[in-house]
Amino acid sequence: MSRTEQLSRRKGEQERSRGRWLALSVLVLAVLLVAVDATVLGLATPSLSEDLRPSGTQLLWIGDIYSFVIAGLLVSMGSLGDRIGRKTLLLAGATAFGAVSVLNACATSPEMMILARALLGVAGATLMPSTLALIRNIFHDPRERSLAIGIWGATASAGAAVGPVVGGALLQHFYWGSVFLINLPVMLVLVLVGIKLLPESKNPVSGPWDLPSVGLSLVGVIGVVYAVKEAAIHGVTWQTGAAAALGAAALVVFVRRQFRLASPLLDMRLFRHRGFSGAVLADLLTVFGLSGLVFFLSQFLQLVQGRQPLEAGLAELPAAVGAVATGLVAGRYARRFSVRSVVAGGLGASGLALGVLTLIHQDSGYPLLGGALLVVGLGAGFSFTVTADVILSSVPKEQAGSASAVSETAYELGAALGIALLGSIVTGVYQGFTAPASVPAPVAAAAHESLGGAVEAAAVVDPGTAQAMVHAAQGAFVDGLRLASGVGAAILVATAFAAWFLLKGQELQDGVEH
Repeated sequence: MSRTEQLSRRKGEQERSRGRWLALSVLVLAVLLVAVDATVLGLATPSLSEDLRPSGTQLLWIGDIYSFVIAGLLVSMGSLGDRIGRKTLLLAGATAFGAVSVLNACATSPEMMILARALLGVAGATLMPSTLALIRNIFHDPRERSLAIGIWGATASAGAAVGPVVGGALLQHFYWGSVFLINLPVMLVLVLVGIKLLPESKNPVSGPWDLPSVGLSLVGVIGVVYAVKEAAIHGVTWQTGAAAALGAAALVVFVRRQFRLASPLLDMRLFRHRGFSGAVLADLLTVFGLSGLVFFLSQFLQLVQGRQPLEAGLAELPAAVGAVATGLVAGRYARRFSVRSVVAGGLGASGLALGVLTLIHQDSGYPLLGGALLVVGLGAGFSFTVTADVILSSVPKEQAGSASAVSETAYELGAALGIALLGSIVTGVYQGFTAPASVPAPVAAAAHESLGGAVEAAAVVDPGTAQAMVHAAQGAFVDGLRLASGVGAAILVATAFAAWFLLKGQELQDGVEH
């Protein structure tokens, strides 16, 4: 090969490399979009509660209906992206996500807010599987892909950090709906730049999109999660039993149908790979253990400790900083030591740090909370980045959409179940507080619905009684938060032990794919 040919080839490789990283910058915008939206809701909950006056149950639905719908549709959307093209699905979903964000911002009742969050879940289900699947198809060098996945995960964590800070600043000057409108400029940049930079990719041998399977997966996931949520709040009733039976039956039929189809919506053979199954299970249980804390932490900072929204957002920053720091180096450490040591070690550290939060009280100083959040973030960054890499590298790149959809389904299902069960622990303990005898029954009932309701109800009684009622409500809320943190910590430590055995012998790839 002549020197001119060598130079030309090297220049072409540099241009392709530059193109890969520019394409990644577009993909992480989509991740940023979803992460920011997920975190700003928690920060806006107090002011949203004051304006829309949701009941305690409605407040939980506003918090987790987004995750319910995403969890029910991710597998279907990942499979659809494999068929019609991941770029096409990503850009269509981003456009819809921006439009539905406006609907969220304009909600005028709890029911309208729940519907808007559900529609946002439909749009959000198109984004995350497409981003990971495109990374799998753009980066063929495993070390480059590990770094790209690390950047992908770090951006999600940065979005989780940027969301509360930007949201807090907006909430101090504008109404709560403004936190959803920040999605619009990000969506606009994503679509305009993505059209130009993103390559299209799809499974060249995929068959038709099986609509009965889509319906079965949606009914199955939502039915089971709804039953768990309602049983946790109201106890086991015939309605929850019926929902659980319907959901379980739909999932059984879904799985059996996938084995019969020539072109299944989800190839169940993926789960025969022990590393794939172990990584998916680790993701689900990790998010389950963490999600209840995340949902209620903003309420603790604002309604118990009296911090302003911006200050509360900044207080949650250490978790995201930790996750960004370890996410970028997780692949390197997993190759130097082992996959299972990095994942299990990260989960164990997060679990122990979450256990520290069982010590918090109404007047706890920030160092305890900030230090615990930092360690939780460091551990989660290691775990989530490496498990995402394991899941993607376990499957052929043609099935990247389905594999990443399974990964994201585990994440969203864990979030929905965590908010439902751990959130119900907080709510159950909270509702046990005793209001002063002089408080009228309707006011006491409103105070028992939620902590935001107690703060608002206190405005209609005399100052002395109001202070006593709010103090009792805050104490009960913190008791519930401590108990939920202990349960979450136990789940994370148990998951660390499980990951140690399930990921035995699992390694990240080193050779370049062809």
